[in-house]
Amino acid sequence: MNGSRERTRELIRAIVAGLQPNPNYEIVICPSFVFLPDAAETLAASCVGLGAQNVCDQDQGAYTGEVAGDMLAELGCRWAIVGHSERRQLYGETNALVASRFAAAQRHRLTPIFCVGETLEEREAGATEAVLDEQLRAVFDHQGAQAFRSAIIAYEPVWAIGTGRTATPEQAQGVHAYIRSRVAEHDAGTAAELRILYGGSVKPENAQTLFEQPDVDGGLIGGASLQAEDFLAICQAGNC
Repeated sequence: MNGSRERTRELIRAIVAGLQPNPNYEIVICPSFVFLPDAAETLAASCVGLGAQNVCDQDQGAYTGEVAGDMLAELGCRWAIVGHSERRQLYGETNALVASRFAAAQRHRLTPIFCVGETLEEREAGATEAVLDEQLRAVFDHQGAQAFRSAIIAYEPVWAIGTGRTATPEQAQGVHAYIRSRVAEHDAGTAAELRILYGGSVKPENAQTLFEQPDVDGGLIGGASLQAEDFLAICQAGNC
């Protein structure tokens, strides 16, 4: 929840101007709901996709404040973030609700960017894998592992976001490999093709070493995406 209408337009223009089309990668921008129409207009005819920061688990009805998947699709969205750590931590979204949002996105042909990750307390308690298992199991039980054929997973180590602690590339790789292995237990083919993004304070200074890890397929960029120069540098680090 940052910026203004004009600032969003300026930021997107700068990003689009600094990118070169490349069939080997995808870049998606997910602005606040109220700026989606402006973003769609600014991104028209560019190589950058449009996504939403959340999606309602219901398709229609009296759900004040929510935004349905078909509304997002009508605005030009093709992706939707579900289960972001801030939604889980600040707004109490449960694993079951996130799984329902995941399913709703797919019903409307939106690709879910499914966020998972543990808090500092959970990591220090040695519960990282147990937390990830619960988050993944909610989707497995609701949709089945094959649902990840048209989805993306983003690992957000909450303990490395705004805490002064930083996840090393090796730590990120270890968790990404674990996530892929859990999906592989259900569907090896899906796991092999699955894209897993890293979302723990990616910056120009650490992006290359993170993206060099074999199971890190890209980044879910937070604060650094608010500065076009930083965002473009991260894209360059990923051979974009």
